Amino acid sequence: MVCCRRRTCARSSTTKCLLAAFAVVALLFASCAAQEPSGSKTGPAKRVTRDQHSFSRPDQVRVTHAVLDWTIDFDTQQVRGSVTWSVDRAPGAEGEPLILDTKRLTIESVISGKGRPVEFELGAADEIFGEPLMIYMEPGDHTVTIFYHSAPGASALQWLTAQQTAGKKHPFLYSHSSYIAARTFWPCQDSPAVRFTYEAEVTVPSDLKAVMAAEMLPGDGAGTPFRFRMPQPIPSYLVAFAVGKIDFRQLGPRTGVYAEPSVIEAAAFEFADAESMLETVERLYGPYRWNRYDLLVMPPSFPMGGMENPRLTFVSPVVIAGDRSLVSVLAHELAHSWSGNLVTNASWSDLWLNEGPTCYIEQRILESVYGKAFADMVDVNYFEDLMEEMPTLEEGFTALHNVSLEGRDPRDNYTDVPYEKAYLFFRVLEQAVGREDFDAFLRSWFDDNAFQSRTTMDFEKVLATDLFGGDDAWMQSLQVDAWLYGTGLPDNAPVITSEKLGRARFESEAFVNGDKTAPELPGDEWSAHEWIQALRALPADLQESKVAQLDDAWALSDSGNCEILKEWFLVCIRSGYEGADPTLERFLSELGRLRYLKPLYTELAKTPEDKERALAIYAEARPLYHQVAVDGINKILGPAS
Repeated sequence: MVCCRRRTCARSSTTKCLLAAFAVVALLFASCAAQEPSGSKTGPAKRVTRDQHSFSRPDQVRVTHAVLDWTIDFDTQQVRGSVTWSVDRAPGAEGEPLILDTKRLTIESVISGKGRPVEFELGAADEIFGEPLMIYMEPGDHTVTIFYHSAPGASALQWLTAQQTAGKKHPFLYSHSSYIAARTFWPCQDSPAVRFTYEAEVTVPSDLKAVMAAEMLPGDGAGTPFRFRMPQPIPSYLVAFAVGKIDFRQLGPRTGVYAEPSVIEAAAFEFADAESMLETVERLYGPYRWNRYDLLVMPPSFPMGGMENPRLTFVSPVVIAGDRSLVSVLAHELAHSWSGNLVTNASWSDLWLNEGPTCYIEQRILESVYGKAFADMVDVNYFEDLMEEMPTLEEGFTALHNVSLEGRDPRDNYTDVPYEKAYLFFRVLEQAVGREDFDAFLRSWFDDNAFQSRTTMDFEKVLATDLFGGDDAWMQSLQVDAWLYGTGLPDNAPVITSEKLGRARFESEAFVNGDKTAPELPGDEWSAHEWIQALRALPADLQESKVAQLDDAWALSDSGNCEILKEWFLVCIRSGYEGADPTLERFLSELGRLRYLKPLYTELAKTPEDKERALAIYAEARPLYHQVAVDGINKILGPAS
């Protein structure tokens, strides 16, 4: 499809050549991929140097610093303003255009650093990747300003009415750019391999506050823009902001929490351990390099448990259970300050390189702050999630280095594999050399590659030289090749166990067998993780009467813990127990976290009657859901009518 906003200019023939070149590269890659197995160490994905999910050519012209000037318009649901890019050119690339990623942006004008109009052109639109914006800067120019506005349906932006927020009084806006959605609200080189610094001014309605994943500069924003600065280079997907009625509470010398006024006190209690977690990671893996670590509690529609935006983690309100039982999300996002933010995967085929070390550090934080028994329980439940999901995935998507993403949205790689399989790989390495040596290795990885983007090949090389001293026998004995490039789990995967969860499962089986009644279960002694395990141990064909007994004894339908509720609702749907139906419908209608929505809608879709009910709920709830959640549920139910 030809983009209707294409601007005709004297450089149109050049543009056609560029787009043709992109097509040739894609065809060559696809041809190589078809000829070599995905598990091959010498396969084509290891030779790819251009980000297959970006039109940009940073090897020729690379952006280095952005100056953002945004006005947030709630009436039109648009971000309007400009970005001024500073660029560097590779030797011999003086005549090459600056190529930026865009998706459904309206480009109003482009001005040089000297104030002169600059020729530009939007290429043909791709449904997934958007349109390349080619800017023909004059020789010697190193800055360019682009004036533009976003489309109301920009997938990175979630515009919420007052009724869709916790406080019900003020609208709210937040961005979520992972993985390639930044291009939907500003023109950028939307690749994790491209890092840049930025500064920003954000103008919002006078009764609202803007926050950004950056240093907030002095000024109250009342009648003037909120001002921010990010002096450390980051990739585009980590540029994030939110606008709403937001309060702040200090948690520690470097930590604090932002939230809507109705949520702020509960949030401050739930995340009180943020500073001690931060100190724990610093002891293990070196200094925190982002100055402050704050959290922003999002509205209920937020599709993730958390998002690791530097300096300001976005976290779902479902984590606020009142007992700090779900703080593994906080530990995970904090760990990203080293793994993912400090050292970033260079392509989305290498997502495991962000998430695997992060999951490992998360477990080390939990063990240090809450004890090994708590960390083991979290570990087992995550492992079970992985083992349940892996059989449902395409074969290539069970490999850590995913070579199956050509021409696909990288969100397709958002599974438990780059998280939990990669975590198991790190456990294998730790067990092989011992914690002390492995901690030293990880710390040197972060120190030596700070503020850079790296590939699987980069990590494999450092692993061989720095951890194993060039001894290839270690790499072979630990099946490193199979872990990184093979599908499924290698046979040396560690066994994950928890004594507490084992006892909970035993108690649950005793109830099923009739050896114990529901009131005789030690539920008042169980943590959330033990309840999760007990519910998972129930058979799919458990009688409805047994499910009702559990609810009567323990009021599970009224639980304030969303992880327990997810498992409980699955039990109820399978058994046909209707006592939880009102809570289930409210749960699906008020929360937008895909981790809960996906399994529940999947279970409902298994019978015609339940699917009809699911479609009715979805039709009502869809305006609340973020586009990430909508896309996921559409694959299960089809688009809501």
